[in-house]
Amino acid sequence: MDDGRLTDNKGRVVNFKNTIIIMTSNIGSHIIQENFENLEKKFRDASEVGAVVEKTQREVLDLLRKTVRPEFLNRVDELIMFRPMSQADVREIVKLQLHQLLTKLEEKGYSLIPSEELIEHIGSAGFDPQFGARPVKRLIQKELLNEMSRQIIAGTLEPGVEQVIDIFDGKIVVRKPIAEKESRLEGQDENGNGKKKAKA
Repeated sequence: MDDGRLTDNKGRVVNFKNTIIIMTSNIGSHIIQENFENLEKKFRDASEVGAVVEKTQREVLDLLRKTVRPEFLNRVDELIMFRPMSQADVREIVKLQLHQLLTKLEEKGYSLIPSEELIEHIGSAGFDPQFGARPVKRLIQKELLNEMSRQIIAGTLEPGVEQVIDIFDGKIVVRKPIAEKESRLEGQDENGNGKKKAKA
């Protein structure tokens, strides 16, 4: 790699110049999860958060140096510690995933708006401290997409009619908007945030 080339097991040489190699490891993941879990249990100011991050990074790097040979670490340009996802992070991912799904349905003529309660439900039920946001997509597929498919087939989901997707007693329901804030006048932009002006 120092010479900018890589040779495979068949002797073929590959140009390896201008290449960035990213390696990941779960070394110290239990330290990160424990420290950040304790951090989110209380409201803390920025200085306290910074102190916890610095302490966690120090502990993780110490463990890394005890686990990996120094000859290898000396060849690594930079070591980066990723913090685990928070509930707020997962909530934003839920918004993006829902926006992608509802945009596809809108292309078919179905005008659907997710309620805040639905976003909160998927964000909470789809959050796992160990797996992060990975369960979110499966949950949307299982609970939301399957229900939308059933309603489209049954004809209960009307195209061209603005409706709200909500959660009631743990089940996905589709209803008419009951407040101005749920209408397209205060809907979401292309990123699932903000407001959109009504069309003339």
